[in-house]
Amino acid sequence: MKRLFNTILAILLTATVFAQADLLQKANDYYTKDQFKQAIDVYNQILMTNMESPELYFNLGNAYFKNKQYTLAILNFERAKLLAPDDEDISFNLQVANQKVVDSIQELPGIFILRWWNSLINSQTTDTWAVMSIISFVIFLVMFGFYFFARTSEVKRLTFWSGSFLILFSIFSWSFAAQQKSRLVNHAYAIVMQPTVTVKSSPSEKGTNLFVIHEGLKVKITDKLGDWVEIRLADGNKGWLLIETIERI
Repeated sequence: MKRLFNTILAILLTATVFAQADLLQKANDYYTKDQFKQAIDVYNQILMTNMESPELYFNLGNAYFKNKQYTLAILNFERAKLLAPDDEDISFNLQVANQKVVDSIQELPGIFILRWWNSLINSQTTDTWAVMSIISFVIFLVMFGFYFFARTSEVKRLTFWSGSFLILFSIFSWSFAAQQKSRLVNHAYAIVMQPTVTVKSSPSEKGTNLFVIHEGLKVKITDKLGDWVEIRLADGNKGWLLIETIERI
């Protein structure tokens, strides 16, 4: 019975993969024929099957951009960048799409070392950091074996320092992977989806109007209370708005 169940499961998974591949080819064909509305519908249909990839979000973002739906293009480019932070094509298209945003927010410069550290973490994906961590740990174990059985002080010294470097690299890589994973799971950033949104001083319609932001702007979610979320802009300004006015990346 277990073998039969596994066979059926394998057949279903194979059929799902082929169906997704057919849909992706269909969507790409629509896109190359400048039938962007049809391409968007099929790309979204693929996403409904729980398939995610930077290429899929990138193609969907391009289709939205060609269809002049710039806010949705930005949203999907940001989702693609979340999965592939070092992809230059995604970064470039996102930069082009952001030129359509009304608000021009100057990001706070921040401390150089923190910006460099975050750039280092974002230079690789979660899977890449995890694989690098595992490989370096395995090599560390090999170095440990050489150190344990080495008969000369030179070999012991070499394997000791090599192993020390590898275990530190493994720990840092695993930490980077965990931080990347947390960024993917927590969805701390969002895109404003409504044409005009008034940011309040408190989570209430009676709160004082602080400032107005527009669709396409990227914000960071820092708190949540009922139907309201507290957001922070790149320039440090903070306030509350209804959660229905944004879409998490």
